[in-house]
Amino acid sequence: MSEVPPLRVWIADDEDLIRRSILRTLAARRDIIIAGESASGSETICSLATHSVDLLLLDVQMPQGSGFDVVAAVGPDRMPAVIFVTAFNEYAVRAFEVHALDYLLKPFDEDRLNRSIDRAQQQFVAKRWMSVAQQLRALLAERPERWPDRLAVRSGERFDFVPVTAIDWIESADNYVLLHCGPRRHLLLETLTALTSRLDPARFVRIQRGRAVNTAKILSIHPLPGGTYEIELEGGTRLTSGRQYRQEIMKLLGR
Repeated sequence: MSEVPPLRVWIADDEDLIRRSILRTLAARRDIIIAGESASGSETICSLATHSVDLLLLDVQMPQGSGFDVVAAVGPDRMPAVIFVTAFNEYAVRAFEVHALDYLLKPFDEDRLNRSIDRAQQQFVAKRWMSVAQQLRALLAERPERWPDRLAVRSGERFDFVPVTAIDWIESADNYVLLHCGPRRHLLLETLTALTSRLDPARFVRIQRGRAVNTAKILSIHPLPGGTYEIELEGGTRLTSGRQYRQEIMKLLGR
């Protein structure tokens, strides 16, 4: 029987004491390699892009991006297997039980951590991690906050988190979108169709094939000849709707 290679494990938790405790426990195991650690969502996202990781111990509540933000930014298809570390309520724990490899409910002890790692190793040996992406997509769909309140945008060697409330309008740029946030612009590697499908439809409305607006930023709507409309946003930006999006404009007008 061939020897099972050690798992490369990354620890993402903003509590230093939790990370130190996990590191001490895992350091005693010969079937584990500590790939690294991080203390925030943005740091974790960047680390996963540059390190080889088999298993991620992922805190759900971290600064600069939650565990859910990490999964959404990296993408379920590119994520390693995940053991969530959480102090979430019963509803969320039930979701983890169905859609996660495992979860650790704070506070947890050394025995509980080792059992979770043992389970991960067994899954690895049995090659049962093929459904990781599907499980993570389902977990994102079931999280209590379905619509993201911010988006992770790469800025050089780091990721910035842009609050969706700061977005005035969104412009398609081939396979990218340009987020217009007052005087600032952010380029995001995602199509407009994909992005609007995961944003709250009550907040963001398509007005053209290549444009969507934040309804909270609309100051006025002016009818134009030919069934189109000019939409004035806060800050003075004026956008013209497409004829095929007349129904969406009517909904904004309550008609």
